[in-house]
Amino acid sequence: MAAAPLSNQLAPALERQIALAVDLLREGGVVAYPTDTLYGLGADAFNEAAVERVFVIKGRPHGMPLPLLLADADALAQVASEVPPLARVLAERFWPGALTLVIPRSAKVPELVSGRGWKVGVRVPDHPVPRELARRLGAPITGTSANKSGGPDPRTAADVRSQLGEMVDLVIEGGGLPAGQPSTVLDLTGPSPRIVRAGAISKEALEAACGLHF
Repeated sequence: MAAAPLSNQLAPALERQIALAVDLLREGGVVAYPTDTLYGLGADAFNEAAVERVFVIKGRPHGMPLPLLLADADALAQVASEVPPLARVLAERFWPGALTLVIPRSAKVPELVSGRGWKVGVRVPDHPVPRELARRLGAPITGTSANKSGGPDPRTAADVRSQLGEMVDLVIEGGGLPAGQPSTVLDLTGPSPRIVRAGAISKEALEAACGLHF
């Protein structure tokens, strides 16, 4: 289900921050933003130089893939070489929400994003800010946490600044985020779905939506 544009629902101060963030993303910048789980570190996922900056800022090894956040389920066509039928079913049921789907990577997505592999993890978050960033940018954004690799979970803008300092071009003020479960990661690239990481969406709920046991 496509998430509705939120332009008319944003508070003026947040609207100004989002407009600035999108301009920065278009120029290859990196911004930190609130999500439904943690603060995320965002770059235009189709801009390899910008994605490289995310790795440098986090101190993240290149072999580790980055998840991507989408504006809505329609954006699956941007990032997948082939959209598995179950991806549409699960997106309709659980997006926006805490479910990351691993699908075959489109050639449009830089190999750096996928850790030089052929898969990519994507989701539509249940938070207006990252969805609006991706919608206005017209491209997915990176969805890794806005901290140093292995560092404390960033739940406030202050947490981001304390770890990443001035390396980030903008930190969007979104208030404190509640401590919640991470997204469930479900790999749809094999003969049957496989849970890569247990999280907020239960195995039972996924099986019921798919009509399968795995």
